[in-house]
Amino acid sequence: MRFRDATGADLAAIVALLADDPLGATREASTAELSPAYAEAFAAIAADANNRLIVADDGGAVVGCLQLTFIPGLTYTGGWRAQIEGVRIAQSQRGRGLGRAMFNWAIEQARARGCRLVQLTTNKARPDALRFYESLGFTASHEGMKLDLEAA
Repeated sequence: MRFRDATGADLAAIVALLADDPLGATREASTAELSPAYAEAFAAIAADANNRLIVADDGGAVVGCLQLTFIPGLTYTGGWRAQIEGVRIAQSQRGRGLGRAMFNWAIEQARARGCRLVQLTTNKARPDALRFYESLGFTASHEGMKLDLEAA
């Protein structure tokens, strides 16, 4: 297993991973022909030095993904932070330690970039994900909020 930056050839597999759960199924469009919006978003991520779309590659098969974003800030004495989001592990790979390995890899990337902290959000409808993140040392120290601009 290796973790690497995604390529355009990985895009359909990543979208399929994002769509393969009850919440993702309501917001992703994993069809034979992907919406051009996915390619546009991928290009924007790839062009931004502070964004990385990472895949877990098992012999050429994409079995996991996450987006790692590096954010400068004035808090924490001008400390950078890393945001982890869009995390998915293929159903067939769950329970084998891949998610833990992928997170440990991402946290090391944040350390290497000099980040002061790593943050993430998780949907309240995913209690297993919350327990997993807590097992990695994350604490639910803040209450996150979102405003869906398409629904508002």
